[in-house]
Amino acid sequence: MNRPPDHATLQQAAHWYARLSAAPEDAGTQEAWHRWHAQDETHRQAWHYVERIRQRFQPLQDDADGALHTLRSARESRRTRRQVLLGLGTLSVATLLGWSGWRSGGLPQTLLAWRADYRSGVGEVREISLVDGTRVWLNSASALDVDFSVKRRLLLLRGGEILIETGRDPRPFLVETRQGRMRALGTHFSVTQQDGRTRLAVFEGAVEVRSAVGDASEVVQAGEQLGFDAQRIDALTPAVQARQAWARGLLLANDIPLSEFVAELARYRHGHLGVDPSIAGLRVMGTYPLHDTDRALAMLESALPLRVQRTLPWWVSLEAR
Repeated sequence: MNRPPDHATLQQAAHWYARLSAAPEDAGTQEAWHRWHAQDETHRQAWHYVERIRQRFQPLQDDADGALHTLRSARESRRTRRQVLLGLGTLSVATLLGWSGWRSGGLPQTLLAWRADYRSGVGEVREISLVDGTRVWLNSASALDVDFSVKRRLLLLRGGEILIETGRDPRPFLVETRQGRMRALGTHFSVTQQDGRTRLAVFEGAVEVRSAVGDASEVVQAGEQLGFDAQRIDALTPAVQARQAWARGLLLANDIPLSEFVAELARYRHGHLGVDPSIAGLRVMGTYPLHDTDRALAMLESALPLRVQRTLPWWVSLEAR
């Protein structure tokens, strides 16, 4: 399913899931759910979507339970610190497979992310320094390989988003995604790979873009941005300077629609974060913390005519107040 069903139907499905979870043996509830489920194809699609979100969230719950079990077992049997760390290391691999499979949508890309030189989990922003003096920030759920040689410096973005400040080095600096290759000309820029497309925003210097297939190319100057796929490069538009704020753990909203704000905040949360279409056009302004998305939602609730509805631990929506 490429697009989820409408918000109202998704909310119905989530409410049914909550009711069935609370009373799994209640025959009346099960019979009513069966009638709802059989009533319309969109109901079945919505139910399938809720189940998919639950399955993606499940490894996180299993990991939390596994962590407690590992620590308890360590105390009971007086395991060595090395054994405890080994158990938690296995846990972190499971967590990575959970977020990467969710974000990338496929096992091959999950394995690439798992094997990447650098990676970040959902909600994590990570800063790294490379041997040439380059600084790279990985946004939520991102994975990056570094391949430096005597002739060139190459970053391979496996998924997610990175912000780059290139170091002083005479070798060419390249960034590659599945959609194409970018050559930096002494610069400060961000690259995002998502939904089969790459987005480039340049804040200082310039970057040359070349698509993976064909002869499409473009030089993007400071203050400009564009998107591209493997064959086509979009027209240039003004770069949004606020796109850099996530590296400082902040989401800057400068009079943007609530729907756009929610789409961005959802990148830093596990589970579903939806918004009622009747309030999707509300304008959002301010600075919000990305390290504490529940606090960001509480700030929204106090500033706008909306309420945060938590139907399930992994299913949250913004509704009209």
